[in-house]
Amino acid sequence: MESIKLLVDSLNYIELHLKDNIKTADIAKACYCSKSTLEKLFGHVYSISIHEYIVRRRITLAARLLSERPETSILEAAVEYGYNSHEAFTRAFRKVFNCNPSEFRKRKHMELFPRYREPIRKGDSYMMERRNVDISELYDLFCGRKNCCFVCCDIKGLVPINDISRKAGDLAILETMRRMEEAVGEEDIVFRIGGDEFCILTNSEDEGYAEEIVQRIKSHNEETFRYDDEEIPLSLWVVSAKLTGGQVKYNDLFTGLHVAIKGGKDHAE
Repeated sequence: MESIKLLVDSLNYIELHLKDNIKTADIAKACYCSKSTLEKLFGHVYSISIHEYIVRRRITLAARLLSERPETSILEAAVEYGYNSHEAFTRAFRKVFNCNPSEFRKRKHMELFPRYREPIRKGDSYMMERRNVDISELYDLFCGRKNCCFVCCDIKGLVPINDISRKAGDLAILETMRRMEEAVGEEDIVFRIGGDEFCILTNSEDEGYAEEIVQRIKSHNEETFRYDDEEIPLSLWVVSAKLTGGQVKYNDLFTGLHVAIKGGKDHAE
């Protein structure tokens, strides 16, 4: 339990100070632990360094700022999220989104790297694959669109792509969200809800509308994305879903979306 509390405290501290020049040593001091202890625990549970997590969270929020407030200059977004120059911000942005900030702001905002939640401990290990992602914003939007349809996606065979390189896996995730983004309407929103699991919250109660999105995404299966000199094929499981039955709680939303994804896989097989 002490380890979980340490992770919760570190995640909260990071989120509160994303616009500050924070270092791992600052977080460790605030959590009353050593820097090495925090780094090892964070890396073991989340399979990512604290520094990389901070960068991805900052860039995700900066991307939202650029998308939602077009009057904001790229330099203003850079400074707001702790970057001293346009060049440094652009380098970090490209590493996360594989495009420049100026290119991204022409696109819809995608929740590429949501905040992590505390892990669920089971015996001596941690359960991280699904419930580690905070979908509070998705839940809040869903509460205002209770009868609207979802479209859920999962990458087929991400592990072999990650075996090529982690960068290839990151590009597969970006390509997945790009295909979803291109398939949706103006008021539909794309969210990442797990390691390789995604959903679209539509602004429509029409199941036929959701099914059209499903087919548009599926039509790109087996198309490739480029990693170095290699063309890697990418296919997705895609299914539409509608969550009904009164008040849906936060955990019910999580469970319902992942059940829909599993059902789509089972049906396909």
